[in-house]
Amino acid sequence: MSSSAKKKLYGVLVAVLVVIFAFVGDQFGLIDGLDTDSSAGNTELSGEVMTVNFFDVGQGDCKFIEFPNGECMLIDCGEKYYADRVIQKIKNAGYSKIDLLVVTHPHTDHMGGMSEIVDEFEIGEIYMSNAQAMTSTYESLLESIDNKGLTVNTAKSGVAITVSDTVTGEFLAPVSNDYDDLNNSSAVLKLTYSDVSFLFTGDAETLSENEMLSVSYYELDSDVLKVGHHGSSSSSCEEFLSAVSPEYAVIECGADNSYGHPHTETLERLENVGVKIYRTDYDSDIVFTTDGSAINVED
Repeated sequence: MSSSAKKKLYGVLVAVLVVIFAFVGDQFGLIDGLDTDSSAGNTELSGEVMTVNFFDVGQGDCKFIEFPNGECMLIDCGEKYYADRVIQKIKNAGYSKIDLLVVTHPHTDHMGGMSEIVDEFEIGEIYMSNAQAMTSTYESLLESIDNKGLTVNTAKSGVAITVSDTVTGEFLAPVSNDYDDLNNSSAVLKLTYSDVSFLFTGDAETLSENEMLSVSYYELDSDVLKVGHHGSSSSSCEEFLSAVSPEYAVIECGADNSYGHPHTETLERLENVGVKIYRTDYDSDIVFTTDGSAINVED
């Protein structure tokens, strides 16, 4: 075979290999721009950025939000044995003060280490629902709050919080005053930065979701949903998901937890509405950043 013929054959083989590689990459996410990594497709953000951190605290909840104006918010913190980890993460981010602190409800997987956090940081405003618990952990939190001379604001439907000129916050639940199940007393907070909204639901179950649907249907629409009650089937009913219509959903749960969270029924309902799902048991810490228009995700 002549030299020129060999070159032509070589060129054809290379072209075929390129086509094959592109096809395989498209199917299995192996080439740049087509991979299945959560950071793929992220856009360059312009202007000031808000960062929403979902800290992995096992079978518990913890969100740390960094606002464009330099202030921050903590929503829940997980069990007591995660307190040191949460404290260190906040300090590593450069904060010595928590400007807004939210305790969704008095279950220890949400506020077990909160007394340590209140003791460690300067605290601005505190928001809690009216729900109470006869536990030493809850009493310890109240004692830490009292020792610093802080007051507690009631988190309930219709209460707005002051964040900045560009970031607004409003509690959409609890709607009622008393519940048989503490989960339904969860403070549900919607945070909005320009055109981007996050909905944090604590452990709110179907009863609370239906109450929100009846009084705040149009306000529920959000880009990112923190799935209620660790992905339990007792939360995230179809009507609620339809009203929220999220692009992203985050499930905070522990690996191989004894509750079986997230439940298959919940995952199916989320998938049926085309939501991109992130899970702390799979992804560990999950970080959303937004400039009020676009959203980027890292896990």
